[in-house]
Amino acid sequence: MKLIRIHPLDNVAVALEDFPAGETAAAEGTSVTARELIRRGHKVALTEIPKGSPVVKYGNPIGIATEDIAAGSWVHTHNTRTALSETAAYRYDHQVYPAPETAPRYFEGYRREDGRAAVRNELWIIPLVGCVNDIAGELVRDNQDLVTGTIDGLYRFSHPYGCSQLGGDLAQTGKILADLVRHPNAGGVLVLALGCENLTMDMFRGILGPYNPNRVKFLVCQEVSDELAEGRKLLQELAAYAGTFRREKMPASELVIGMKCGGSDGLSGITANPTVGRFSDRLIALGGSTVLTEVPEMFGAENILFSRCRDERVFDKAVRMVNDFKKYFVDHGQVVYENPSPGNKQGGITTLEDKSCGCVQKGGSAQIVDVLSYGDPVTEKGLNLLSGPGNDLVSATDLTAAGAHLILFTTGRGTPFGAPAPTVKISTNTALFEKKRSWIDFNAGTVADGAETLDAAGERLLDYVCRVASGEKTNSEKHGCRDIAIFKDGVTL
Repeated sequence: MKLIRIHPLDNVAVALEDFPAGETAAAEGTSVTARELIRRGHKVALTEIPKGSPVVKYGNPIGIATEDIAAGSWVHTHNTRTALSETAAYRYDHQVYPAPETAPRYFEGYRREDGRAAVRNELWIIPLVGCVNDIAGELVRDNQDLVTGTIDGLYRFSHPYGCSQLGGDLAQTGKILADLVRHPNAGGVLVLALGCENLTMDMFRGILGPYNPNRVKFLVCQEVSDELAEGRKLLQELAAYAGTFRREKMPASELVIGMKCGGSDGLSGITANPTVGRFSDRLIALGGSTVLTEVPEMFGAENILFSRCRDERVFDKAVRMVNDFKKYFVDHGQVVYENPSPGNKQGGITTLEDKSCGCVQKGGSAQIVDVLSYGDPVTEKGLNLLSGPGNDLVSATDLTAAGAHLILFTTGRGTPFGAPAPTVKISTNTALFEKKRSWIDFNAGTVADGAETLDAAGERLLDYVCRVASGEKTNSEKHGCRDIAIFKDGVTL
């Protein structure tokens, strides 16, 4: 199959492989002859699209034709513009879809003393300020001997914040760092401070709240003569505690999985993202939880999500989340549609509506049970929306802070980064999977190749996630790719 027409209402099809000029190909219910080369992932007009008319994909308008577009023509940024604006009206039109049937799944995880499940048993060093990032790095390098038995690794999470911040930014830094300290994948955490930063240790303890002193230790470097020796002593104590945990069988219902995309292409909304959507529906049917973020990449497709809010309270929260993010753009003098990226466009994505309709496919068809503010923890079983930007590192950190045990990251162009939580890279096309075997963990390009259905790919992904949750390392873990980024909006002193 060379072309795919995603929805019967679509007036464009997507090339699953290069579609040369003069060649004719079928697309569900019609056929078209290419007037020019249509690259893989790009769109071809199935009928004439007059100037000013909507370009329709996924059954939704994704833009407006800026000129008459003949059937067989390439449809992209040269002849299509966004129809988005900073304002929109929303109406609650509740829709419910049946949950898929799937066999029970289990994983081998760690049971924490507070009852939560974990998929890793690691030691984490959390700097409160960027000034001690390199000390944290030395402690990681010098104490790898502590990674033994059931301890899966020792990592530090550097960032440039914690000082010269005011108001909301300082509070946000403290909130995200406290979320990381609480994360179940950390069997032991060393909180590292300098001693003169805005985010003081006493302030951070107040943000953190109650904690287990066997699991969380604190070190203020200015208060000791040898921070490396003192740090080792505390890490040894943490390792002794974390080493007491053993993997045990747990139901998949205890998993919380984050969902994210980046470096998207024209196949993202056809292969990888809906594969993740099928996975999400299955995990939720088993009693588990998934989390979808990237609010700016919901713009233009938000009604697809809003109709699945389980009640009007959740709908109102979802509308407020989207409108607040639009206001954030406006307050900074930016238009809401300054997206997709150059790489997205090269891959075949034309407008933000095009990107967003593909992006929300990761949410599957389940009911949305809750809408979370930036850095808030998941408390409801099912599909959750999480406020956060589209930036890969910021949103992946946000998902980790919300409690995601691991993150599913779909990509059409590839990226090596990893979040604090294990980050599974899912390719939209087989060519990327073959080219970047050291980056990509799971190939959803099989759907475009005709080798399996979306449902089969979703089942395969569910099995793979259970293996990762049981200890199988992702490529980003193997390469030591572990980073965080914190959302910043205000003044730097």
